[in-house]
Amino acid sequence: MTEAATARYTGVFPVAPTVFDDRGALDLEGQRRAIDFMIDAGSHGICILANFSEQFVLTDDERDQVMEAVLAHVAGRVPVIVTTTHFASSVCAARSRRAQELGAAMVMVMPPYHGATFRVAEPAIREFYQTVSDAISIPIMVQDAPVAGTPLPAAFLARMASEIANLAYFKIEVPQAAAKLRTLIELGGAAIEGPWDGEEAITLMADLDAGATGAMTGGGYPDGIRQITDAYFAGRRSDALDAYQRWLPLINYENRQCGLNACKELMAEGGVIRSATVRHPLQPLHPATRAGLIEIARRLDPLVLRWGR
Repeated sequence: MTEAATARYTGVFPVAPTVFDDRGALDLEGQRRAIDFMIDAGSHGICILANFSEQFVLTDDERDQVMEAVLAHVAGRVPVIVTTTHFASSVCAARSRRAQELGAAMVMVMPPYHGATFRVAEPAIREFYQTVSDAISIPIMVQDAPVAGTPLPAAFLARMASEIANLAYFKIEVPQAAAKLRTLIELGGAAIEGPWDGEEAITLMADLDAGATGAMTGGGYPDGIRQITDAYFAGRRSDALDAYQRWLPLINYENRQCGLNACKELMAEGGVIRSATVRHPLQPLHPATRAGLIEIARRLDPLVLRWGR
C-alpha cells in the first residue's frame, strides 16, 4: 500500500434537502435558510441535489435554480458538492461542467443506471467517468449506493482512481461498507484521496476504523455527527464511541423509519424552514413517526431544533 494522499476535503459534508412550499413549489428563501443553518451547525461542506435532496423529482430548470441559488448564497463559505448524476455520459459531463463554472468544489456521480434493469458493463462505466473527468478539473466522487444496483468492485474503483485524473473520492454505502473501504484504500493507495462514509452515518464508527476521512450524512444534525468525527480524528476514540452511542438512536430512526423526510421535519420543527413538504408521489411522515423522531431528537438538543426559534 502506498502512502495516502493529502485530501483536499475531509470531515462532515451533509446533504441539503431541496426545500418546497406547502404546494410543492421550490422555496428558494427556505433553501438559503437551510444552508445557513447547516453551516452554523458545523458542516465542513455541503452536498446538494443528491437522492436525499429529491433530485429525481426536479425538472432540469429547477435543478439549475437550486444550484445557482445555493452556490451564490454559500459564496465560498464552505465547499459545495453538486450531484450531477445522469445516465448519459454527455449530459452528466455538461451538468458537471456547469457546476464547476458556478463554483462547485466537487461533483458526485452515480454509475449510469435506469430503472431496475438498465445497466452498463465496467468498460462503459469507465468510459462514462472518463468523459466526465475530461470535462472538468474539480474532483469527482463516485457514489456507490444500492439504489444503482450496479456492482462496483473495490478493485475496479481503485483502478479507475489510478487511471482517471479527477476521480479521487468515493462515497461507499453498500452493505459491509467498512470492509469495502478498507480494501479500496489498500488497493488504491494515494489515488484514493477521499474514502467516505454515507447512509446517514449508521455505520460511521466501523467506517472510520476502516479509514474513512469524510462522512456524507443527512442535513438535520451536523453538530451531532461532528461530536463523533471530531473526537475520532483527534485520537479520542473513547469520546467518539460515547458520542456515537448517544446519537445512534437518532441516526437509526432517520435511516430506518424516516428516510429523506427526517431532515425536513427537524428543520420545520426548529423553524429553519416553513414546510417539510416532500414532492408527490413521496409521502409525508405518519404523525406517530414524526412524533417519535422529534422525541428522540429533543433528548439530544441538536441546533436544528433551536436555530429558527
